[in-house]
Amino acid sequence: MKKLKNEKELLKKAITLGTVYANKRGVAQFEATDSAANKIEYIYRLLVHDKLIQPLPENQVSQPSMQHKLALWVDRQINL
Repeated sequence: MKKLKNEKELLKKAITLGTVYANKRGVAQFEATDSAANKIEYIYRLLVHDKLIQPLPENQVSQPSMQHKLALWVDRQINL
């Protein structure tokens, strides 16, 4: 897994975009008290369910790998 130069900033954007996406779909409404880890996991699983990103193999699903996958997703969205 190769780190992106600005992965932290991309992850922040991914959480923001993922939150908006989940709210527009009407499947989730995040609270200010929700942890970033919970948001990341929910957004990752929602995007996999909607087939917007490819799922990781189940034995490789971890917080860092989900963060990386979301950062890649946002990077692709920005560069379209």
